[in-house]
Amino acid sequence: MGATPTAERLSLLLGLGVLMLATLPRYQVGGHETQLSLMLMALAVVGVVAVLQWRLLPGEARSRLPALLRRLGLCLGAGLVVMAAWHALTSDFFGWELLVSHGATLGLLLHALGLWVRVPR
Repeated sequence: MGATPTAERLSLLLGLGVLMLATLPRYQVGGHETQLSLMLMALAVVGVVAVLQWRLLPGEARSRLPALLRRLGLCLGAGLVVMAAWHALTSDFFGWELLVSHGATLGLLLHALGLWVRVPR
Protein backbone atom coordinates (compact mmCIF):
# COMPACT_ATOMS: atom_id res chain seq x y z
CA MET A 1 0.00 0.00 0.00
CA GLY A 2 3.02 2.30 0.25
CA ALA A 3 3.64 2.54 -3.50
CA THR A 4 4.58 5.96 -4.81
CA PRO A 5 2.37 7.54 -7.48
CA THR A 6 3.69 7.40 -11.05
CA ALA A 7 2.54 8.92 -14.31
CA GLU A 8 1.92 5.43 -15.68
CA ARG A 9 -0.42 4.55 -12.84
CA LEU A 10 -2.27 7.81 -13.25
CA SER A 11 -2.68 7.24 -17.00
CA LEU A 12 -4.12 3.80 -16.29
CA LEU A 13 -6.45 5.28 -13.69
CA LEU A 14 -7.65 7.92 -16.14
CA GLY A 15 -8.11 5.18 -18.76
CA LEU A 16 -10.20 3.26 -16.27
CA GLY A 17 -12.35 6.34 -15.80
CA VAL A 18 -12.82 6.64 -19.58
CA LEU A 19 -13.71 2.95 -19.74
CA MET A 20 -16.29 3.37 -16.99
CA LEU A 21 -17.78 6.36 -18.81
CA ALA A 22 -17.93 4.30 -22.01
CA THR A 23 -20.01 1.59 -20.32
CA LEU A 24 -22.67 4.00 -19.04
CA PRO A 25 -24.69 4.11 -22.31
CA ARG A 26 -24.94 0.30 -22.34
CA TYR A 27 -26.50 0.29 -18.91
CA GLN A 28 -28.83 3.15 -19.71
CA VAL A 29 -30.05 1.66 -23.00
CA GLY A 30 -30.42 -1.77 -21.43
CA GLY A 31 -32.49 -0.41 -18.56
CA HIS A 32 -30.05 -1.54 -15.89
CA GLU A 33 -30.55 1.29 -13.41
CA THR A 34 -28.91 -0.52 -10.50
CA GLN A 35 -25.71 -1.23 -12.44
CA LEU A 36 -25.79 2.34 -13.79
CA SER A 37 -25.96 3.86 -10.32
CA LEU A 38 -23.23 1.52 -9.02
CA MET A 39 -21.01 2.44 -11.97
CA LEU A 40 -21.58 6.15 -11.30
CA MET A 41 -20.58 5.67 -7.66
CA ALA A 42 -17.46 3.75 -8.65
CA LEU A 43 -16.65 6.42 -11.24
CA ALA A 44 -16.83 9.07 -8.51
CA VAL A 45 -14.39 7.06 -6.39
CA VAL A 46 -12.01 6.66 -9.34
CA GLY A 47 -12.23 10.41 -9.94
CA VAL A 48 -11.34 11.21 -6.33
CA VAL A 49 -8.41 8.78 -6.39
CA ALA A 50 -7.18 10.28 -9.68
CA VAL A 51 -7.21 13.78 -8.18
CA LEU A 52 -5.33 12.54 -5.12
CA GLN A 53 -2.78 10.75 -7.32
CA TRP A 54 -2.32 13.92 -9.38
CA ARG A 55 -1.67 15.98 -6.25
CA LEU A 56 0.93 13.46 -5.00
CA LEU A 57 2.66 13.15 -8.39
CA PRO A 58 6.18 14.63 -8.51
CA GLY A 59 6.92 17.35 -11.09
CA GLU A 60 9.09 15.08 -13.24
CA ALA A 61 6.30 12.52 -13.49
CA ARG A 62 3.78 15.24 -14.36
CA SER A 63 5.90 16.17 -17.35
CA ARG A 64 5.65 12.57 -18.67
CA LEU A 65 1.87 12.51 -18.35
CA PRO A 66 0.92 14.32 -21.61
CA ALA A 67 2.84 11.77 -23.70
CA LEU A 68 1.19 8.92 -21.80
CA LEU A 69 -2.26 10.44 -22.30
CA ARG A 70 -1.61 10.79 -26.04
CA ARG A 71 -0.60 7.15 -26.07
CA LEU A 72 -3.75 6.24 -24.14
CA GLY A 73 -5.85 8.15 -26.67
CA LEU A 74 -4.18 6.33 -29.55
CA CYS A 75 -4.74 2.98 -27.86
CA LEU A 76 -8.41 3.82 -27.24
CA GLY A 77 -8.79 4.81 -30.89
CA ALA A 78 -7.06 1.63 -32.05
CA GLY A 79 -9.29 -0.42 -29.76
CA LEU A 80 -12.36 1.21 -31.25
CA VAL A 81 -11.20 0.51 -34.82
CA VAL A 82 -10.28 -3.11 -34.06
CA MET A 83 -13.60 -3.74 -32.29
CA ALA A 84 -15.53 -2.15 -35.15
CA ALA A 85 -13.80 -4.50 -37.59
CA TRP A 86 -14.32 -7.47 -35.27
CA HIS A 87 -18.02 -6.78 -34.81
CA ALA A 88 -18.47 -6.14 -38.53
CA LEU A 89 -16.99 -9.55 -39.30
CA THR A 90 -18.64 -11.60 -36.56
CA SER A 91 -22.07 -10.16 -35.82
CA ASP A 92 -25.13 -9.00 -37.72
CA PHE A 93 -25.99 -5.84 -35.81
CA PHE A 94 -24.53 -4.13 -32.83
CA GLY A 95 -25.31 -0.85 -31.20
CA TRP A 96 -22.88 2.00 -30.92
CA GLU A 97 -22.93 1.67 -27.14
CA LEU A 98 -21.59 -1.89 -27.36
CA LEU A 99 -18.91 -0.79 -29.82
CA VAL A 100 -17.74 2.08 -27.60
CA SER A 101 -17.68 -0.12 -24.51
CA HIS A 102 -15.74 -2.94 -26.15
CA GLY A 103 -13.41 -0.53 -27.94
CA ALA A 104 -12.55 1.29 -24.73
CA THR A 105 -11.92 -2.01 -22.98
CA LEU A 106 -9.54 -3.19 -25.69
CA GLY A 107 -7.86 0.21 -25.83
CA LEU A 108 -7.19 0.26 -22.10
CA LEU A 109 -5.88 -3.30 -22.28
CA LEU A 110 -3.52 -2.34 -25.12
CA HIS A 111 -2.30 0.66 -23.12
CA ALA A 112 -1.72 -1.43 -20.00
CA LEU A 113 0.11 -4.15 -21.94
CA GLY A 114 2.22 -1.53 -23.67
CA LEU A 115 3.24 -0.09 -20.31
CA TRP A 116 3.93 -3.55 -18.96
CA VAL A 117 6.31 -4.69 -21.71
CA ARG A 118 8.03 -1.32 -21.94
CA VAL A 119 11.56 -1.39 -20.60
CA PRO A 120 11.94 0.97 -17.62
CA ARG A 121 14.51 3.76 -17.93
